[in-house]
Amino acid sequence: MIKSGILNPAINSLLSRVRHTNTLVIADRGFPFWPHIETVDISLVDDVPRVMDVLEAIKNNYSIGRVFAAEEFLAVNSPQTTSSLENALLGIPITFEPHVELKRRVPHAIGLIRTGDTTQYSNLILESA
Repeated sequence: MIKSGILNPAINSLLSRVRHTNTLVIADRGFPFWPHIETVDISLVDDVPRVMDVLEAIKNNYSIGRVFAAEEFLAVNSPQTTSSLENALLGIPITFEPHVELKRRVPHAIGLIRTGDTTQYSNLILESA
């Protein structure tokens, strides 16, 4: 029995299939459904869990080479929210690009974890190192 770390078996399975330069999406509650991408939906209620909760939970056991995020995230969220993302990814390059461009990367992802996050444009695409 697992005693610590990720307890969700579907997330563990998804993470174990990510290889060098593969990507994984952590999405907010409003992110479009992609029928051909394995989706692990862990949304419960508004803001439970958040994208940042999932990021914090997996980053100790996941080699992140770089992250893609929507540039709109910077425009519509508070400095505190944007700095919490940057602090969580300290030392990991973040590419902010238009949300439309970010969504073009999704079909190439190994999978998607959907959260209950209501933070606007909080979606992240993690590229493994």
